[in-house]
Amino acid sequence: MSEHILIVDDESRVTSALRRTLAYEGYQVSTAADGESALALAISQQPDLVILDLMLPGIDGLEVCRRLRTGGDEVAILMLTARDAIPDRVTGLEIGADDYLVKPFALEELLARVKALLRRRYPPEVRREVLTFEDLELNTATRLARRGERTINLSTTEFELLAIFMRNPRIVLTRGLLMERIWGNDFEGGPNVLEVYIGHLRSKLEQRGEPRLLQTVRGAGYVLRLDHEKG
Repeated sequence: MSEHILIVDDESRVTSALRRTLAYEGYQVSTAADGESALALAISQQPDLVILDLMLPGIDGLEVCRRLRTGGDEVAILMLTARDAIPDRVTGLEIGADDYLVKPFALEELLARVKALLRRRYPPEVRREVLTFEDLELNTATRLARRGERTINLSTTEFELLAIFMRNPRIVLTRGLLMERIWGNDFEGGPNVLEVYIGHLRSKLEQRGEPRLLQTVRGAGYVLRLDHEKG
């Protein structure tokens, strides 16, 4: 069955163009013109990806994203922003959006972003491996983490970031390497975006007071290791 994409935008011209383009590529497409409808459809239809405009009547895109993530929905989210809305872009990434695209945009670029997000969420050949480090497990098939007996839900970006660390335990990974692996060379979200997602992961992994596993190496980057390990 083809992936299902929910388009949320109150500009009918934009919605129509996106619907035609995505349907032609073989995706199932639903649309919503306001935040309240978007939340209802996200719950009832469980789309694989949401293309979410920031400027919406009533509940805006940031609040839609926040409510989805607060409710535990890990759907991939691609935000559409105005060129001068840099603070909103950063805020969107901070609350859980996976990527953003600046209006006006070329449809070819949007398709590339959509395909990249869906590849990250549903790799063509899922290696059914369980990565482990101390009391932390990451199942690459279910995309769920466990710490002890506790299950941890991860967004697409959080999963990708944690998987990199767990495949490279006790190796210091530079900020540049992590940014390139997760967002690519042309990402313009700002250097603090990585710190935001490291904070998200730490919050989830340490929710019940567990020892910190993601350590900051000042001036270098981050490493997955116990606090007392220095080499």
